Formats: sequence, structure tokens, C-alpha cells
Amino acid sequence: MNAPTRNAPIRRRRAAAEPEAAARTSLTPETWIDAATEVLVNQGIDHVRVDVLAGQLGVTRGSFYWHFRDREDLLRRVLQAWSERATAQLTARLEVANHDAREQLRDVISLPFRGRSAARAARIELAIRAWARRDEMARQAVDAADASRIAYHETVFRALGLPVQEARQRGFLLYSYEVAESLLHRQGTAAERQARAAYVERLMLAPPLAD
Repeated sequence: MNAPTRNAPIRRRRAAAEPEAAARTSLTPETWIDAATEVLVNQGIDHVRVDVLAGQLGVTRGSFYWHFRDREDLLRRVLQAWSERATAQLTARLEVANHDAREQLRDVISLPFRGRSAARAARIELAIRAWARRDEMARQAVDAADASRIAYHETVFRALGLPVQEARQRGFLLYSYEVAESLLHRQGTAAERQARAAYVERLMLAPPLAD
């Protein structure tokens, strides 16, 4: 057997390994997190499995373990990414966009109406809340996100000059409205939804009720 023939199996193994090595370098953890989030939204948490994601991304299971310890690690990172994007980064953008408390309030009320981005955010939120009903880790992430968002709403009302207790109550009510409007986005026409938003704004800016 000559040298080229003897080396053929080695060349084949190297050629087969090249796509896998390329996948490790081209697929970032964020790629896996985004793919997992997509499966979560479209199929539910039970389908967020390593083999499913690897098949969709066109790589082997080994590529997954290049970035994550196990499935639990991936799921934790999915929740972290959601919390960062849908809570921390969003709150920071709202705070920077307007320093006037009334304008911040209007921005908050408008969140459920921001086109495809709002619809996408609502679908992810609904999927994660469904997951949280049966999983403690997801429930803790949802509870923390809700608490952080309500606290931000409270600071807006405090900036409007409302006392602590009043600001806290209105913050909770406004957040509840946003969640409901996002999840019930098919209820009413666009004009009716805008009318609801205007009504909520008037309620939120009304003077506190007398004791």
C-alpha cells in the first residue's frame, strides 16, 4: 500500500472534523440561546433539548457542550438573557429616552403597541410564564422580573410627586395593565386599544383619591 492510500482515512477524518470545528467557532452561546428561545416559544419547554437544537443548527451534540455544561445550564442562560433584554436593558432605555416623568409614563404605556417587537416580546413572555407554572427556576426569574418592573413603575410615579404608598399602588396597576394589554392584544381594534391607553394615562395622572 503506497503512502497516499494509507493516509486516505486520516484525510477523511480530518475533513469530517473540519465542519464541526468550524461550528464551534461560528456558533456562539447566544446562537444556542436564541435557538432555544425560538423552540420554547413555538413548541414549549419540553422540546428545548440538546438533540433538537443541534439538529436545527446543523451540528452535533458535541458542539453544544463546547459552550454549556448541560441542558440546565442552557435553560438558566435562556432565562438570564430574557431578563436582561426584557427588563434591565428595557428599563435603562426608558430612563435614558426621557428624563421627564410624564414622558416616561407615556413611553411605558406605549410598550404593548410597538409593532412586531412588542408582539415578539409578548410571545416570549407568554412562553416563559407558561414554563414558570411548572418549574421553580423559571418561576423565580419571572417573579424577579415582575418585581423589578413594578419597582421601576413606582419610581416614575414618585418622580411625579406621589407619596410612596400611592406610587406603589399605581405602579402595580399600570404594570398589570401592560401585561394584560400585551397578552390580550387581539381584544379590540387598534383605535379601541389606543383609546384604552389614553384612558389609562388619564387615570394614572389623576390626583390621588381623598382618604
